[in-house]
Amino acid sequence: MDYSIKIGGEAGQGIQTIGGTLAKVFARTGCHVFTHQDYESRIRGGHNFYQVRLADRPVTSSRDGIDIIVALDKESISLHERELNENGLIIYDSEALRQKHEGPHFLDVPFLTLAVENSGSKIMANTVAVGAVLGMLGMDLEVLFGSLRETFSKKGDEVITGNINAARAGRDFAVKYCQKCSFDVGAIHELPLQAKMLITGVDAIALGAIASGVKFYSAYPMTPSTGIMNYIAGKEEEYGIIVEQAEDEIAAINMALGASFAGVRSMTGTSGGGFALMVEGLSLAGMTETPIVIALGQRPGPATGFPTRTEQGDLQFALYTAHGEFPRVILAPGTPEQAFYLTNKAFELTEKYQVPVIIIFDQHLADTEWTFEKFDPDKIRYADMRLRGDALSGMTEYKRHAFTESGVTPLAVPGDSRHLVVTDSDEHDEEGHIVEDAETRIKMLDKRLFKKMPLIRQEIEPPMFYGHEAPEIVLAGWGSTYGVMKEAVDALSPTLDKGGQGGGIAMLHFSEIYPFPPTDKFNYLDILNNAKFAICIENNATGQFARLVRAETGYEFKYKINKYDGRSFTLDELEKEIAARLNKTNP
Repeated sequence: MDYSIKIGGEAGQGIQTIGGTLAKVFARTGCHVFTHQDYESRIRGGHNFYQVRLADRPVTSSRDGIDIIVALDKESISLHERELNENGLIIYDSEALRQKHEGPHFLDVPFLTLAVENSGSKIMANTVAVGAVLGMLGMDLEVLFGSLRETFSKKGDEVITGNINAARAGRDFAVKYCQKCSFDVGAIHELPLQAKMLITGVDAIALGAIASGVKFYSAYPMTPSTGIMNYIAGKEEEYGIIVEQAEDEIAAINMALGASFAGVRSMTGTSGGGFALMVEGLSLAGMTETPIVIALGQRPGPATGFPTRTEQGDLQFALYTAHGEFPRVILAPGTPEQAFYLTNKAFELTEKYQVPVIIIFDQHLADTEWTFEKFDPDKIRYADMRLRGDALSGMTEYKRHAFTESGVTPLAVPGDSRHLVVTDSDEHDEEGHIVEDAETRIKMLDKRLFKKMPLIRQEIEPPMFYGHEAPEIVLAGWGSTYGVMKEAVDALSPTLDKGGQGGGIAMLHFSEIYPFPPTDKFNYLDILNNAKFAICIENNATGQFARLVRAETGYEFKYKINKYDGRSFTLDELEKEIAARLNKTNP
């Protein structure tokens, strides 16, 4: 079982409501789910769609072929009809669209009429559409009813009953009139009900921050990072967190630095344009050795660019932005699960080494929903904060920037009567006072950079290796390309693995980007050097990660697949691109 459903229409028509409800029902029924969205940067109008993939096995990317299209406007039909699989169907309301379509691939479902007749309100037409899709799939509605009761619990029994009646009417209509419906989710019904967690990448980052003890979050809203602020704000009372919507990104990072200096775990988030405003604050964190976690959500630039589209175009920006030389850490999760645990690692590293840590992600990871059995809270690390406690208790004289073997100095809280805490954005001595001499400058830069970086580097994990043990073809990527690369390896393995005698395919996925992973834990360079075809896959135009690999290791990719139209790879698209590279080199 592997079906894809696309809901298309204009902004404001409830596309996300239908898609999100279906995804939740499928996940709670026990299906594996992957969703992605495509929407324009306008409040109303424009063509948008929400795509849901459900299967009886884990799925981590979207496909080109669609089985059911829910068309809420005419454009959804004209643009997406050609994407239908052989037995695919388009459901639409001819009265609402003022257009009748004939043919075996169309099912006219009177969403508005059924909503009014069964609930008394045309606003529940979207619930009719949800019921119709579930009816076409032959699914029971009890899970949907439970979701509706939960969603509308504060609106009263009348609203709940109306939505339940609307959903049932949609299901009954589809069952009665969809003679061509051959979809079968029977395999799911035969299994014990094991509801799955459904979560987006951006919510997983926020959840990871909360689990890591974040107590202050400041940001200016900017897609795709705004979801982090929204999620944490929804939990601030429950977990004692302060969330501050700053007037701009300059204020946001400086507020977070101030809170961190005052003694709490702090975080900020933004996108490329906002990160450009944060760079002076980033350098301030580097000079004062103040812990800070920054979530950097990439979207296509330059300038405002494609504000609601996706791209991996800010890697070089994250690596080299801000003036001066100081250490930083860059983590790039590829799944919501990685986002959860890597956010925790970000807080641990920033506290342990007093360096800024950047969690870089993109619109695709931010918006996509994945299903998981659970996240394990026992894997969350929470080290002694800021090397306080025993590290400070025995000190008779405190120096904020004292020279140490590791380059890391215990960080006291200003206002503590035991210690005077002094630091400065100018170069300073061990006590934190401004200096001008060359000798202290050299020793301080050595402390901040050359002593810390080797220790941080040893905490960086190697790339994830998945696939054939001795692959002839290796797919390499970072961040959000994880899911589509993994499914491409699974899809191509049967044809490329020649009985275990070589010729197989595998992937190397990098989620801990900088410092670049050492090879002592796992020599990924051997995998690349021994492969006949090593292909670097990125959602940008210039191959930024491939350049980083060459700069850090000397290895140069001969084959690259770059996509930079503001959309993410689909599985079918990537398979074709890989085949094209292989065929080009094997005429």
